[in-house]
Amino acid sequence: MRAAVLGSPVSHSLSPTIHNAGYQASGLHDWLYTRHECDREALAPFLEGIDDTWAGLSLTMPLKEVALDLADEVSATAAALGAANTFVFTSGKVLADNTDAVGLIDAFHEAGVSAADGFSILGAGGTARAALGAAAELNATSVNVFARRRTAIRELEPVAAALGLHLRYREWETLPEAADSEIVVSTVPKGVVDDYEIPWSTFNTVFDVVYDPRPTPLLRRAARNGATTIDGLALLLHQAVHQWTRFTGRETAPVAAMRAALDTAVEQRA
Repeated sequence: MRAAVLGSPVSHSLSPTIHNAGYQASGLHDWLYTRHECDREALAPFLEGIDDTWAGLSLTMPLKEVALDLADEVSATAAALGAANTFVFTSGKVLADNTDAVGLIDAFHEAGVSAADGFSILGAGGTARAALGAAAELNATSVNVFARRRTAIRELEPVAAALGLHLRYREWETLPEAADSEIVVSTVPKGVVDDYEIPWSTFNTVFDVVYDPRPTPLLRRAARNGATTIDGLALLLHQAVHQWTRFTGRETAPVAAMRAALDTAVEQRA
């Protein structure tokens, strides 16, 4: 069977390392996970070439929102978030799902975080949607979103409403005030928050979805001030674990083997 990650750019993706390690550890030696460069316009033609040897696809930027329009069925999670990072092929149909939010939640639980007393998100792009889903699961009632464009917040408002969250727009220049929230998730690209001095403390748990460099300047400063920190490798691993179980139909994945392979790959890149 086959699976793959699609996106643009995608050559840097470590998803093949994680998924293939899971296959090998589980004795699925005839399974193969690859990567393919694919933009929005190329996604539909790629799907047309899928046959019954394919189990599913992982989708990264810029495909997560357009994916919903190409699926035969959409999971409740993907519909609520307005984005899908997963296609599962079953009975000739394409199911769109989203494992980013549950991946974030698993990473929080692994770090000992089970509830949110104040939740802030840095950035208002695609990953912010998954962060909203995680906020809802952690029983947050309102979320501060620090963004450079007010218009980007409007795109998140239907997602927040579907999740029962009150969304509060915060101007980007007020970023240091994010430290007032117990949980802060940075969803912005590499380098965007590096020049900001944020007064982190032991009150904060800071999650940066970026993992290069490791630790990022944001997490390095947060840890120096006593904050609990979680890097993007935790999200990368846990969202992939949930995809793996959906693709293979197995209830559990060999997480230890998948984590070990990911850690080794990161060390080799460094």
